Amino acid sequence: MKHRIVVLGAGYAGASAAGYLARHLHPEDFEITVVNAEANFVERMRMHQLAAGREPNPLPLIDMFAGTGITLRVAKVTSVAAADRIVTVRTDNGPDRIAYDTLLYTLGSTVADHGVPGVHEHAFHVTGRPDAERLRRHLDELDGTGEVVVVGGNLTAIEVATEIAEVRPGPHVTLATSGEVGGWLGAKARKHMLRAFERLGIDIHENTTIGRVEESKVIASDGTELRSDATVWAAGFAVHPIAAASGLQVEEDGRITVNRTMRSISHPDVYAAGDSVYAVGDNERPLPMSCASAGFTRMQATAAIIGDLTGHEVSKTPLAYFGNCISLGQKDAVFQVVDKEATSKSWSLRGAPASVFKSFVLNNVAWNMAHPTFGLPARRRRKAAVEGRPIETVSA
Repeated sequence: MKHRIVVLGAGYAGASAAGYLARHLHPEDFEITVVNAEANFVERMRMHQLAAGREPNPLPLIDMFAGTGITLRVAKVTSVAAADRIVTVRTDNGPDRIAYDTLLYTLGSTVADHGVPGVHEHAFHVTGRPDAERLRRHLDELDGTGEVVVVGGNLTAIEVATEIAEVRPGPHVTLATSGEVGGWLGAKARKHMLRAFERLGIDIHENTTIGRVEESKVIASDGTELRSDATVWAAGFAVHPIAAASGLQVEEDGRITVNRTMRSISHPDVYAAGDSVYAVGDNERPLPMSCASAGFTRMQATAAIIGDLTGHEVSKTPLAYFGNCISLGQKDAVFQVVDKEATSKSWSLRGAPASVFKSFVLNNVAWNMAHPTFGLPARRRRKAAVEGRPIETVSA
């Protein structure tokens, strides 16, 4: 009987992990199933573009996995019974159960409402394609008028605010944040970002904690009211509660507790990567929820799965965080480099060069996702199949 590997989620971590495992494990000994709620790969880093009105090219997962032997199940994960090695999903035909021998949990994250009343009822967010499309439709209905309030002061909030202000110059955009917008940036990078806000006519309300969201306004904790025809909540991410309810050991924020190889410390047949995992970096600090972290944790998790299942030595992937690249509209950006302690350095790339770099990152990720078998020489694949061993070195 084949060893059943189930990957939950096909985002940046899950989709690339599944392709990598399919390239390195013998198909006669292993079967890989990917469970994802949508039929297309969702480029989280482009959702602010979709919301503003630009349409990223869809990447159908069935095409991405063609020729890999991966089975794709388009279904929503509703629960995981870690003790029984069972995943329960909801499909168009009703509930179903999927058994596994090894589980790679990469369900990612969603918006964090921080317990603020009215967020789920009245606010929009861009953590998934349906959410971004819902915001875009609402902005279309505003027909170039009204007030848009973006809540948050970090990467997503900055990118959403600048993209909407540039692509849709009609509505007036305001950003409200409990601290300083981009407060972690170096002085030069933050100054450049603030100039972009001024150029795009975006008002900023710093040190403004939003205490309630209503249909036509947001209300700060101090009573200040901001009129809003479209409130975009971009005040951080939270993981889905599925892991915490599964029996897996998790941290206070619900992320799965793992060892250095991304293996669950409570259930050794479960691995995690991406936003779902609580991974401590080489600087002894938790890695942030980000695409960059998804890449490093995915590489470590797949190396561990292959090593643990085949008896090979598990290689150690560096767990580092090098910086933030933030779009400021279509032709402007900043890339802020950080040191080993995740503190911003004085140097940063700004303006058009940073925008070109950000486009390169986005396009490179999308290309790699669309070509999961790239870099796999047919001769080596046949040789590995004959010898019954995993392929040794293939770039993901």
